[in-house]
Amino acid sequence: MSERLLITVEYDGGAYCGWQRQLNGPSVQQKIEEALFRVTGERVAVTGASRTDAGVHARGQRAHFDLAAPIPPEKLPFALNTALPRDIRVTAGRAVPQGFHARFDARGKAYSYLIFNRRHASALLRGCSCHVPAPLDEAAMGRACSRLLGSHDFAAFQAAGGTAKTTLRRIDRAEVSRQGEEIRLFIYGTAFLYNMVRIIAGTLIYVGQGRLDEDVFARAVETGDRLCLGPTAPPQGLCLERVDYEGGL
Repeated sequence: MSERLLITVEYDGGAYCGWQRQLNGPSVQQKIEEALFRVTGERVAVTGASRTDAGVHARGQRAHFDLAAPIPPEKLPFALNTALPRDIRVTAGRAVPQGFHARFDARGKAYSYLIFNRRHASALLRGCSCHVPAPLDEAAMGRACSRLLGSHDFAAFQAAGGTAKTTLRRIDRAEVSRQGEEIRLFIYGTAFLYNMVRIIAGTLIYVGQGRLDEDVFARAVETGDRLCLGPTAPPQGLCLERVDYEGGL
């Protein structure tokens, strides 16, 4: 009899076409399914909480699958990591109820976006940050962020190709902080639309440069007009930090 398991996954998305299996290249989901087959001999489908795009990273992606092999959940990360590439690590495993769903049962997700703000790009952070050489006003970016809080119709914040049934979302936390040359956006909400966080990050860069004013998010929510906002920021600055569920899973 199969047991439903939930794993936490950390990965550098630079070498992958995203979380979900694609025809145009390797995905994180594919690598985990292949590792499960090598370790257990079972072909199982792995369902992720978030379908991160090509080049996007994760510190706390969550995924579920059903497994018949008698491997204790807490030992599963050790087994899988022997069969995974070094840029993907399973950091935790646990049993969950049979009806649990990593995506649909999620109650909150946290993302960060890292901007490297220096005239010259970083040799060390090039794969996990967006380089902006011009000075940025992080205080203005933070004030703009505060306009995102609460429940709104974020229709303007969705890239073409989004398939969400509703564009209503709730943002509980949105902050911008600077440490030296690094500016980090942290945002937490119930769920996010396709490319929503990258659109927010790209707009904040424009706010920090003075190219858009601080009430840009309020105006975009009111009008539903994508053209009110800035560009979609590059994928490599984005990281899925964690996914939360009821009961502290």
